[in-house]
Amino acid sequence: LDGFDEGWSPYSTETKKEYTNLPPGKYTFKVAALNLAGTESSTGTYSFKILPPWYRTWWAYIFYVMVLAAGIFAVDRIQRRRLVKKERERAENERKEEQLKHAKEIEKAYKELKDTQTQLIHSEKMASLGELTAGIAHEIKNPLNFINNFSEVSNELIDEMKEELQSGSKDEAISIANNLKQNLEKINQHGKRADSIVKGMLLHSRGTSGEKVLTDINYLLDQYVNLAYHGMRAQNKDFNIDIEKEYDTTLEKINVVPQDISRVFLNIINNAGYAAYERNKKSSDNFLPILKVSTKNQKDKVEIRISDNGNGIPANILDKIFQPFFTTKPTGQGTGLGLSLSYDIIKAHSGEIKVNTKENEGTTFIIQLPN
Repeated sequence: LDGFDEGWSPYSTETKKEYTNLPPGKYTFKVAALNLAGTESSTGTYSFKILPPWYRTWWAYIFYVMVLAAGIFAVDRIQRRRLVKKERERAENERKEEQLKHAKEIEKAYKELKDTQTQLIHSEKMASLGELTAGIAHEIKNPLNFINNFSEVSNELIDEMKEELQSGSKDEAISIANNLKQNLEKINQHGKRADSIVKGMLLHSRGTSGEKVLTDINYLLDQYVNLAYHGMRAQNKDFNIDIEKEYDTTLEKINVVPQDISRVFLNIINNAGYAAYERNKKSSDNFLPILKVSTKNQKDKVEIRISDNGNGIPANILDKIFQPFFTTKPTGQGTGLGLSLSYDIIKAHSGEIKVNTKENEGTTFIIQLPN
C-alpha cells in the first residue's frame, strides 16, 4: 500500500489484506500474483483517498479559530466591563464622598446663615423696640405731665377747701370740691392713657404668642402712628411731617395677633416717614412731607393704606423689597428684614400686602386682612 507500507508484503495464499487506522491521505493499493509455475503476473493497482473526520477539516479549523477569537474577544470585553465597572464604582464612591463633604459644608454654612439671620431678626426687633420706646417715652410724657400738674393743683385746692371750711364758707368749699373732682377725673383719664401706652409697649416687646384676639384696627393703627411719629421726632429733632388720618368708623373688631400687626404698622410707618423726610432734605422748594393713613371696610376684608409723598421706589428694585436683607437705606440704618417680616406676618394672617409706587411722587402700602 503506497503511502503506508514501506515495501511489498511476502507472497501468501491469503486473498485479503486488512488495514486499520489509516491516516487521511491519498493511497494506491498494488497487488501482484504468483502462478504455480512461479511466474509473477502483472501488478494491479487501486487508488483511493481517505478523508479526515469533520473535526479535522479545514473549515473545522476555521471554525476553531473563529471560536477562539470569539472567546478571546468575550474575555476581553468581560475584563473591560469589569475594569469599567470598578472605575465607575471608584468614581461613584469619590463622587459620594465629595457630595457628602459638600453637603456637610452646606449644612455648616446653612447653620451659620440661620444663626446670622436669627441675630439680625433679633436686631431688627430690638431696633423696632428702640424706636417704639422712644415714641412711648415722648408720648407718655404728656399724660404724666397732666397727672403731675393736676395733682399739684388738687393739693392746693385741698388746702383752700380746708381754709374755707374753717371759716364757715360752705358754698365756696363745695365749689372747690367740684373743681377737685374734675381734677381727679382728669388725673384718672390721663392715668388710663399712660396705662394704655405702657400696655402697648409690653404687648410689642413680649413678641408673638400666636393667639389672635378681637382687635380695633382703627385704634391700633392710630396708636402706632402717634408712637412712630414721636419715635422719629425723638431720634431727629428736625423731623416733622403732616399726618392725614381717615378711619372708617364702620369697621368692627377683627381677629388678629395685635403685637404682630403693630410691628407691621410701625415698620411701614417708619419707612414712609423716612422716605418723605429724605425727599424733604434733598428738596430745594417748599416741599411738605405728608403721611396718610386710612382704613376701609370692604365687607369680607379690611383695607389699611399707609402712604407717603417721598421719592418712591425705583421699578428695578420693586420686586426685591420683600426679600430678606434687602434695603435701600445706608449701611447701619436698616437690616433689610422689616418688610420681609411684615410680609410673613400678613401672610400668616391669610392677608395680602401690596405696594403702589411712582418715582418722585410717593409710595402706598396696601394691607388687606380678612374681616
